[in-house]
Parts: sequence; C-alpha cells; structure tokens
Amino acid sequence: MTAQKKWYALYTKPRWEKKVHRLLADKKIESYCPLNKVRRKWSDRMKTVEEPLFKSYVFVRITSEEQTQVRMTNGVVNFVYWQGRPAIVKDREIEVIRRFLNEFENVQAEPLNIETDSRVRIRQGIFMDKEAKVLRVQGNQVKVIIESIGYSLVAIINKSNLMLAKKLG
Repeated sequence: MTAQKKWYALYTKPRWEKKVHRLLADKKIESYCPLNKVRRKWSDRMKTVEEPLFKSYVFVRITSEEQTQVRMTNGVVNFVYWQGRPAIVKDREIEVIRRFLNEFENVQAEPLNIETDSRVRIRQGIFMDKEAKVLRVQGNQVKVIIESIGYSLVAIINKSNLMLAKKLG
C-alpha cells in the first residue's frame, strides 16, 4: 500500500520561491508555486512578468516519508506548522488558487485581519453562513459569539473557517 500524498505549505528564503519550485521539480517532487501575472513598466516598454502570489511560500504534494527530502532542499526554511505538525492544505484549496490565477491577472493576496469586535461570517460547519462577533483572537483560533439564532452562543472556530462580514452602507 502506498502512502497518500497531501499538499503542504513550505516557507522559503525570501525571493526563493521560483528557485525552490525548480529544485523540487529536479528531485521529481510535485510542487506548486502560484504565479501572478503583473504588468511592469520599464523605461521603454510595458512587460507582463510572473511573480509569486504568496511571498516566501511554495506548496508541495508529498507523502510524510518525503518530508525530510523536501526539508533538505536548498532555499527551504521549513514547513508551515499547525498544532505541532506540518500544516496540510486541502486539494480543493490548491484548485481554487489555480483556477483563480488562470482567470485573473494582478491578483493580490492579503492576510485576513480578524480583530476583536470585528464581524465575521462562518464558512463551514453547523453555523455556516451565520454572522458572529469576534470576542478574542488567539493564534489561529477565534472565539466568536453567534447571536442571530435567538440565543448567544460562544464558539471557538478556526480562523480559516471565517471571513470578514461585509459592512452595510
């Protein structure tokens, strides 16, 4: 039985994303460096260049046995960790990034800034599509209060399952 391959996020040296992607390909390791098409102006012309969408990040699809080989690749700082283990990225999240970059140019990736008292919308689980108020942010865990169901329920939800709620007006 062969081990199942999963996507992981790697943290690279600054400006080494494309090099790490190429070095991993040379080792026959499946990797993905999301590239954004950006128009740049030179003194004499405009040119479209490809820049990494996520600065200092590359994704790899490997088995757990291949982690050491990936870690030993020049330019790789380490895996991105979540709860003491290399963080697994869902296949569909990689597909969403691929489709989005195929459809749009000049994409900007901005970290989600969830702060105390901000309004968020829950993206997954039993309270999917409900709005909540953030009570506390601690690492990737967010404590929210869900009022829209006629009761005040307090839940601790992973930050990845939240999005900022749209402001009215």
